[in-house]
Amino acid sequence: MNDVSTTAHNSLSRLAAATGILPAYFDVHGSEHHTAPATQRALLAAMRISVQTDADVESALAALDSGEWKRLLPPVRVQSVTDARWPIEATLPKALASHALRWTLTSERGESFAGGVAPSELTPVDEHAVEGVDYVRARFDLPPNATAVGFGYHRLELEAGDQTAAMSLVIAPPRCYEPEVFASNGRVWGPAVQLYSVRSRHNWGIGDFTDLAHIVEFAGNSGADVVALNPLHALSSVAPQHASPYNPSSRLFGNPLYIDVEAVPEFEDCPPARRIISSGDTQNKLRWMREGELVGYRITSAGKRYVLELLYQHFRKAHRGSGDKRDREFDAYLASGGEALRKHALFEAISWKLYGDGVAGAGDWRQWRAGLGDVNSREVAAFAEANKERVEFHAWLQWQFDMQLDLVAERAKASGLRIGIAGDLAIGINPGGSECWSDPSLYATAAAVGAPPDLYNTAGQNWGLPPLIPSRLREAAYEPFIATLRRNMRASGALRIDHVMGLLRLYWVPAGASADAGAYVRYPFDDLLGILALESQRNGCVVIGEDLGTVPDEARAGLARIGSLSSRPLYFEHDANGEFRPPSAYPRDAVVSVGTHDLATLKGFWVGADIDARESLYAVPQPEHRYAQEAIAGAAARRLAAAGHRSVSRRARRMVAGAGARDHALPRAHALEDPAGGYGRRFRAARAGESTGNGGRAAELAAQARPRSRGLARGRGSALGRRSDTRRASRAKRSSVRNENTLIAP
Repeated sequence: MNDVSTTAHNSLSRLAAATGILPAYFDVHGSEHHTAPATQRALLAAMRISVQTDADVESALAALDSGEWKRLLPPVRVQSVTDARWPIEATLPKALASHALRWTLTSERGESFAGGVAPSELTPVDEHAVEGVDYVRARFDLPPNATAVGFGYHRLELEAGDQTAAMSLVIAPPRCYEPEVFASNGRVWGPAVQLYSVRSRHNWGIGDFTDLAHIVEFAGNSGADVVALNPLHALSSVAPQHASPYNPSSRLFGNPLYIDVEAVPEFEDCPPARRIISSGDTQNKLRWMREGELVGYRITSAGKRYVLELLYQHFRKAHRGSGDKRDREFDAYLASGGEALRKHALFEAISWKLYGDGVAGAGDWRQWRAGLGDVNSREVAAFAEANKERVEFHAWLQWQFDMQLDLVAERAKASGLRIGIAGDLAIGINPGGSECWSDPSLYATAAAVGAPPDLYNTAGQNWGLPPLIPSRLREAAYEPFIATLRRNMRASGALRIDHVMGLLRLYWVPAGASADAGAYVRYPFDDLLGILALESQRNGCVVIGEDLGTVPDEARAGLARIGSLSSRPLYFEHDANGEFRPPSAYPRDAVVSVGTHDLATLKGFWVGADIDARESLYAVPQPEHRYAQEAIAGAAARRLAAAGHRSVSRRARRMVAGAGARDHALPRAHALEDPAGGYGRRFRAARAGESTGNGGRAAELAAQARPRSRGLARGRGSALGRRSDTRRASRAKRSSVRNENTLIAP
C-alpha cells in the first residue's frame, strides 16, 4: 500500500470511527471480524455522508471536525443527579476565553438559576485551530445551588461575548424504577399473552382490549402480578396482513385492531352500527372468525374499520364542535398528541386515499409520488387542508386506542397486580411507515438493523428496520428516544426493550449486502441509559432488557448498573457441559421464561419442529447440519428432563414432567414458568392458553378465563361497560359461512 492509499485508508477509518462505526467485533465463537473499507463507505453513505471519492472523505472529515469546534455548546448533556459535580464543556474562540461567561439554567418547572464564570474558573481541556481561528475547549462546574433543579429535562443557556448558545441538560436518576415488591426482595409471576391470538366468545377473531381486561382481572384473582404482552404498535392499516408486531409503522401510536368496537362510547347510541353487528350475516361471519385456526387480519380489519367509521361519524354529529365534555376531551387529546399525532393521522389518511385509488404500495411512502412522500411539501399541506375530517378520523382512532388501554391498566391495578401490564418495545420501525415518513432524516434508510451470524442463524440476520443515525439522534437532544419511551411506558408497569444491546451498538447491514457483510455502529450508551432510568422512574415502569445473543460485557454492566432486569430463557441457561443451570445459578435481577416470541415453542423444541423450520429456509438441504442439530437437540431435551427431575422446584418439576409424559400435554407455544429456587427478584411468566402439565397455572388460566360479560367500564352505567345482546344471535353452523374478504357489507 503506497503513501497515498495509506492516507486515504486512515482518513476513511478516522471518519468511520468519528461517526460510530466500529472497526471490528468478536462473534459468538470468539473470532474477530474487521470492518471492510467497502462496508465503512456504504454505512457512511447511509448516514448521508458523501464518501464516493477520497477527496469526499477528507472533506467530510474536516467538516465534522470543524463543526464540533465551532459550536459553543453541544446539543445535549446527560448528567446523573448523584454526581458530586455538574461539569459543563464550552468551546470558545481563544480570544473570548479571557472574558467572563454568563449562564442561565431554566428547569422544566420554570425555575431559573443564573451565574457567571470568571476566566480563572475555566479548566482548559483541548485546543484546536479551524480555518485560521484558534479555539479552546474548557470546562466549568455549575454551582451547588443549580443542582436544586433535580432530575428532569432542563435548558442551559451560555453567553460568551457576542455569542450565545443553548443546550438540553438532562439530569437522570442513577437507577430505574423499582417497585416495592422488588425492594423487599420479593418475586412476581404472570402470563405472557400474544393478544392477537386470544379468542373469546365475543371478540372478532382477534384479541381486543376487553379480552385483555378480563385476562388481567383473572390473573390478579389468581395471584399473578404481571401480564406480559406483544408490542401493540401501529402497523400498516392498508395492508393488515403484514402483521408482525416487531415491524411497526410507528412505535409512537397503537394498532386500532385491538379496539373493542362495542366498547366505544358512541356504540350504544349509534343505530347503524348496532344494526350492522346484530345482523345474522355479520354474526355468522364473526363466529367463523372466532372458530378459525388462523387470525383473519384483513377481514377483521375491514369489518372493524367499517363500524368505527360509523361510530366516528356519530361522534362528529353528536359532539364535535358542541363544546361538551367529550368534545373537550378530544380537543385535549389532539393538543397533547401534537405534531407527532397530526403527522401519523395525516400519513394514515394519505395511505387510505391512495389505497382507494388503487395505487400499489399505498402503505409505503417510498412508493408515493414525490410530492406526497415529503411530509413538508406543499402537496401534503394541501391534502391536509382538503381532508381535515379524514385526518381527524385517524387521530380519533388513536384516542379510542389510548382510552381503552388506559382502562385496562386501571383494571390491572384494581385487580391487585403489583406490576400490571408488561409492554414490549420493538427494536425499530418499518422504513415505509408513518414514523419514518414524519422525519426520514433521523434514519439511515440505506441500511437495516440485523445481527451477525451466530449458532441459530448461520447466515446472519437482516431485519429490514432502518437504524437511527447516532449523530442525528444527539442533534435532536434524544427527543425521538424520549418520546418512544414515554409512549410505551405510559400505561405499562413494565416494559421489555427488544434487543436492548442496541442502546450500546447496533449491527448495520448496508442495502443490497448480505447479512454477514455488516458492521456494528456505536450509540451514546451512557446518555441513553440515563434517559431510560429517568423515564422509568417518572412512569413507574420496570425495565426489562432483552439481552440475548452477542452481548458485550459493557452492555451487561451498564444495564445492571441502572437496574434493568435481564432476560433469561431456559433454552439458553446451560453451562459449558450443556447442562441446564439450577435455579440458584440465575442472576437476582432477571425475567425467567422457557423461551421468547422468536424461539421454538416448548413442544416444537421437544419434537424438533424448529429444526424442520430452519432447514426449510435453506435453498439446498444440508443433511450433515440436520444430523448435528438433531443430536444437539436430542441431548438438550434429555438434559431438560433430567434438570426437571433434579430441581427442588415443585413448579419447574411439574412443567417438565407434564411435557414429557404425553404429547397432547405439551404446549403449542411457550409455557413460561419460574424455576422457583434460591434466587432473588424476578418475573416468571406462563403463556395464557397453554398446558404446563398436571394442572399448571397456565392451564388454569386458559380453562377459567371465560368472561361472562364484556366491557371496559370504569363504573356501572358507563357506555364503555355495556355490550349488545346481539352477540347471542344467529348461532349458524360454521359451514354456512364462506371464506370471504368482506366481514360487513353496507
